[in-house]
Amino acid sequence: MRIVHAVYGMDMGGMEVLVAQLCRDQRARGHQVSVFAYSSLGVLGKQLVDEGFEVYVPEQAHPLRTIFRYLSRFRSRKPDVVHCHGVAPTIQAAIAAKIARVPVILSTRHRVEFFPYDRASERQYNLVCWLCSWITGICQTTCNQLRAGPWARKDRIVTVYNGMQAVPRSDYSALGKSGFTVLFVGRLMPEKGLDTLIRAVALASVKLPAIKLWIVGDGRMRRELEELVQQLGADTHVIFWGQHVDTAPFFSGADVFTMSSINEGLPLSLLQAMSLGTPAVTTDVDGMGEVLRLTGGGLLVPPKDPEAFAEALLTLALDKNMHAACSAKARKGFEDHFTFERMAANYMTLYEGGTVGS
Repeated sequence: MRIVHAVYGMDMGGMEVLVAQLCRDQRARGHQVSVFAYSSLGVLGKQLVDEGFEVYVPEQAHPLRTIFRYLSRFRSRKPDVVHCHGVAPTIQAAIAAKIARVPVILSTRHRVEFFPYDRASERQYNLVCWLCSWITGICQTTCNQLRAGPWARKDRIVTVYNGMQAVPRSDYSALGKSGFTVLFVGRLMPEKGLDTLIRAVALASVKLPAIKLWIVGDGRMRRELEELVQQLGADTHVIFWGQHVDTAPFFSGADVFTMSSINEGLPLSLLQAMSLGTPAVTTDVDGMGEVLRLTGGGLLVPPKDPEAFAEALLTLALDKNMHAACSAKARKGFEDHFTFERMAANYMTLYEGGTVGS
């Protein structure tokens, strides 16, 4: 089977990590796999190229020109499946794939943006989705949001839960872990609400002086967040580690995983933490709320509420029985619902013309 993954770019991020892992798994199963990343190669794209994958990067252009580039590529490569990830890749690649008579066209939405909600873009996306074989959402919440959108093709929207390969236990001694360690892994962007997390850790440090927050990732909010840490006098509690490709030592050393997002799909970093049985404290938004309610693997707090976030962190730090119970549930929940193998098998079923879930 010839499979093309259409993405915006292959810089470091949850969706991009997922695509890279799908590429490797599908090739290992004997399929021909390539990536069309029309904006940037990125660090993950470079890894795939080094591994012998074809990653085509024409760079951004007018949407019509991009559609013609997709069309030329599809006509020459004759893929059996075009799997689009996100709004813009779907709008452009699905049209070209339909003209090129690609048998199976899939669009995966990793989240629905609400801040702000671009109604015009959603209309375009939903209209183009009528050309797709299936529209998959990475959790039930995302699927419900898609079905509520204008012109949605409701009968073809199905849930394929994000899945992740379990994180191997790694040596974290070089990180200098001390005290109760709280971990965030992701992009430092406004929608991640990291000011709330930093304020929460500063508040919690009054009762728990040994608390540490590891922030692993980079982004345009970093300088602003570093300034906030200094203003709060929390520089002994917060460490900015920057971007790391190998995050296993950080996950292995963490006592609690956290995300304070105001808008989020189903972050792979949450699943990575669950694979090690690490309890989570997250805001009750979108897929994160769904996952923790489904599994019981952590505590949920309202967005933009540092006081509630601090209390949840203190609960898991000071109540060992609660921590142990959430840890066991996180690990079991991962095995029951969020393994990479389950997700990959569901996508392959759709590629082959079958159906999954609803």
